[in-house]
Amino acid sequence: MERGRRALVVGVVGAAGGVGASTLAALLARHLSRTTSTVLVDLDRGAGGLDVVVGVEEVDGARWPDLRGAGGDVRGADVVALLPRWGSCAVLSADRTRPAPVDAGVRVDVLHALACEVGALVLDLDRGTVVDGDAPLAACDAVAVVARPDLRSVAGALALRPRLDEAATACGLVVQGGPRASLAAADVADASGLDVWHVARRDRALATRAERTGPGGRGPAARSAAAVARRLGLPA
Repeated sequence: MERGRRALVVGVVGAAGGVGASTLAALLARHLSRTTSTVLVDLDRGAGGLDVVVGVEEVDGARWPDLRGAGGDVRGADVVALLPRWGSCAVLSADRTRPAPVDAGVRVDVLHALACEVGALVLDLDRGTVVDGDAPLAACDAVAVVARPDLRSVAGALALRPRLDEAATACGLVVQGGPRASLAAADVADASGLDVWHVARRDRALATRAERTGPGGRGPAARSAAAVARRLGLPA
């Protein structure tokens, strides 16, 4: 990719905890990596690291703590070369053994460098930083809000709305349903004011597959990632 060109940047955030936002971010990044150079970026402060989610925690490569001195004029190609790989997708993860936060300026410089180097960035956003206004929403071309059809997700989506509106980026709901859902996806959309991008049934086999090989397969979660790609006008 020519220097100066900007990557497609997609944010993924959960309306509540445990709704599968990190899994969707990972599967979307893997999907995009089939057609363009892609980096999956961990920005979730409270999680144990995306490298664990995708099963590359034992793979050598740089994590956020290793980039603490990477502020200023960073070369994106140098950063990408340091990162571990999950198939064709590079992964910039937090490190569960070194949980100290990375300086915000370093984070901005690294993200900018990557956006000038690769074709796509998928950001696993932290719900708290979105609400507080510290997440890089303005850099995102689109944000997928992952929710379940329940009041907890409605409340979470409403808390996210002011910052999403302020960023003026395209955003929509990916609703992970279930047989005992208290609401319909349309109810979540009406209450939160966000459009529904995709509705999926709960992927009951996902946890078992993830334990063995990381998230993947052709189940509902993978179809959700393909649906988001279609929403962005990309090949599904």
